[in-house]
Amino acid sequence: MPHDGQTMPSTLLDDLLALTQAALAPVEDALTQATDNMRARVAPSGKVDADLLEADQYAAHALAWLATYVESLRQMQGWAERLHTDGKFGEMERLIHQIGFGEYLNQIAGGIPMNQGEVARLSDLGVSVDLDNGAAGHLRAQGNSNAARMALVALMRQNHGRATFGATGLDDDLEMIRDQFRRYAEEQVTPHAHDWHLKDELIPMSVIDQLSEMGVFGLTIPEEFGGLGMPKAAMVVVSEELSRGYIGVGSLGTRTEIAAELILCGGTQDQKEHWLPKLASGEILPTAVFTEPNTGSDLGSLRTRAVRVGDDWEITGNKTWITHAARTHVMTVLARSIPDTQDYRGLSMFLAEKEPGSVENPFPTPGMTGGEIEVLGYRGMKEYELGFDGFKVKGDNLLGGVEGQGFKQLMQTFESARIQTAARAIGVAQNALEVAMQYAGDRKQFGKSLIEFPRVASKLAMMAVEIMIARQLTYFSAREKDADRRCDLEAGMAKLLGARVAWAAADNGLQIHGGNGFALEYQISRILCDARILNIFEGAGEIQAQVIARRLL
Repeated sequence: MPHDGQTMPSTLLDDLLALTQAALAPVEDALTQATDNMRARVAPSGKVDADLLEADQYAAHALAWLATYVESLRQMQGWAERLHTDGKFGEMERLIHQIGFGEYLNQIAGGIPMNQGEVARLSDLGVSVDLDNGAAGHLRAQGNSNAARMALVALMRQNHGRATFGATGLDDDLEMIRDQFRRYAEEQVTPHAHDWHLKDELIPMSVIDQLSEMGVFGLTIPEEFGGLGMPKAAMVVVSEELSRGYIGVGSLGTRTEIAAELILCGGTQDQKEHWLPKLASGEILPTAVFTEPNTGSDLGSLRTRAVRVGDDWEITGNKTWITHAARTHVMTVLARSIPDTQDYRGLSMFLAEKEPGSVENPFPTPGMTGGEIEVLGYRGMKEYELGFDGFKVKGDNLLGGVEGQGFKQLMQTFESARIQTAARAIGVAQNALEVAMQYAGDRKQFGKSLIEFPRVASKLAMMAVEIMIARQLTYFSAREKDADRRCDLEAGMAKLLGARVAWAAADNGLQIHGGNGFALEYQISRILCDARILNIFEGAGEIQAQVIARRLL
């Protein structure tokens, strides 16, 4: 495996791809063993026992992380093989592939970091597999070497300013979309993002208007309802590039994505024809109103109530962590409409219309009040607590026209929402890498640039490698969604890994900045705060691992 930056002969390229392909077999065997062992532990009768699963939660989540790593390596192998076939598997791509396999194989063997202080080990899962010999052993010993990382960073320095480090494997149409939104973000978002963050300001309406004109809000809405009818893969690329500029801007489309998915999957034909064109054009802005102060991820126990009054409804209760609540026009509200129920079966979804507010009067609509929640990052849309007291909703605005379907309707949106969140994580991570790399090149210490010190360069190399791994896993989940295949497992894995990668990139980026990274004036301080939320919303990391484990079992 030469690491001198020279072009690798095609025969050696073939050797690397054969090596990484062979290394998949033992980790796939480990996953099979782990899954069988966990089934025996938590599903002795053939069906998962909730109490046993909770008691063995650490191992169950270790299984989720192992499965995520194995799928990540599969997708990296597919990416490398497609590029090789197309003649695009160059030196940078080879190094990313080699380092990624070497590192992830080592982590599988020695322990996968689920979080700080929490490590998933094969011993937790009762697995015995040989990763010391053969292709896996060779890659563990030589794949992620110091020489490989230094060679990768040298190539990254030559290519600084490109949209990505390494070819993504996407088609030309999607790369054209990337270029368009990258240019937009660089011109209209990046120069202002840090100021918006420091002043804790709402993203200007002019930006929202520009995104409307570019079709962001109607990107994946079918053409028959006024959208562009593009695949989820396009949504991923757009979200990635806008979030690279600022996560707040990259997240504006998330509200519409959730609302549109709810209406497409669960709405009546009249509701689709009425709401979707307005969402697609940006004429109306939506917000998602699900979480309550004492429920968090336990949505089945929501207490906010909807009571029928004549032909209409009145909603009473409290909601929290509602993003972009003040200046939106419609809320997708999850409330309990069937009395005497205590679980998800009594919940219904409502399309609750409201009047957009102003800074001075954020919630002018009768029957609702609200207050801002001050937050560390993710500030551009603001977070709110909301109170409803007899808030009126038209009878026609019960989603689907049938009560008790709200939780099921919401579950149908989670695939797209988690894919989009994974894309946002990639964008934040890419931003952290670029900001850190620029600083490491400019900052001089002990007579040379920081980037010339191996540990600094190694941090940058691993950022680039893990970003590509998370990117390929996210693209895979989007392809599965576009093929109309169930992909809650793949989307969950992409979100789980993407959130960790974003945090690691931001944290390492700040470390490269040293003390300056702790100063508010430096962008990396904002990126760190923005990255931290990704492991919490759209399913906290622990919830995400639980969902993955249940699906596997």
